[in-house]
Amino acid sequence: MKRKWNIRIAATAALLGVAHLAAAQAPYPARPIRFLVGFPPGGTNDIVARAIAPKLSEYLGQSVVIENRGGANASIATDLAAHAAPDGYTILLVAPGHATNPALLKLNFDSINDFAFVTLLAESQNLLVVHPSFPPRSVNELIAFSRKLPPGSINYGSSGTGTTVHLSAELFQYMTGVKWLHIPYKGGGPAVVDLLAGQHVIYFGNLPTVILQARAGRLRALAVTGPKRTPAAPDIPTVAESGVPGYEVTTAYGVAAPAKTPRAIVDRLHADAVRAVNAQDTRERLQGLGADPVGNTPEQYTAFMRNEIAKWDKVIKTAGIKGE
Repeated sequence: MKRKWNIRIAATAALLGVAHLAAAQAPYPARPIRFLVGFPPGGTNDIVARAIAPKLSEYLGQSVVIENRGGANASIATDLAAHAAPDGYTILLVAPGHATNPALLKLNFDSINDFAFVTLLAESQNLLVVHPSFPPRSVNELIAFSRKLPPGSINYGSSGTGTTVHLSAELFQYMTGVKWLHIPYKGGGPAVVDLLAGQHVIYFGNLPTVILQARAGRLRALAVTGPKRTPAAPDIPTVAESGVPGYEVTTAYGVAAPAKTPRAIVDRLHADAVRAVNAQDTRERLQGLGADPVGNTPEQYTAFMRNEIAKWDKVIKTAGIKGE
């Protein structure tokens, strides 16, 4: 009887071992994938993620479930991704703050070495908008109006300290000599809600977040922050051509996985993410929001991120910007 019992145990263990081996060898992906977004719903990061996720799900053959984990300029979501299992089932929407946070915050991860960068999805500009009740109707009028008032008497909002929304306004003030009062929010969605309500009157919003409101007349668009006009709004001038030569800010959104994710999985994610961003309906949706699809290689994206971190480190230190 004891021998039969031992035989049964051995047989059960063998079956479990076979099942475990089969599961380990199951082709990727074998279950839904968590897509971390470091801001609340409604902001540009969320918009870009939700533009990509349906096609990415289709090509991967598994659900891509967006999980919004807002806070600390996306570093909460980024920390979760950095410490997730490197198995391809947790990916991150890399926010523009990924390049600025190292100079602003004490992080529990390395912004380069703790990630396997998959691809740069899209780049966009910010759009300088004001509340319709605010008098200035151009960049030059905004500068002149601001200089007439005591420093700090005009409120401007941002999606958080250290975001490109914030840094766009800081660079503008630095280059023009005006001084406004900063009101940071925990994401672009809440910031735009208060902007529409007149709680603050100036906002350098990520273009996808504010372009529809500007087109509807609920906000007044003054200029875009990039080096040239955007096809999404060709009638809106750049800040540089509107009286602040040399001014330029762009924003970038990509996908990354935890470091040590097997290269085969990174390559699969890369191939399907590039397919997703280049799908006609996805391209049209992104371009309609003022974001230009990219889809570069993991090596190109890694080099891009290294350059962005170095660039913004210099800007932040020169401007004396402190994290919260």
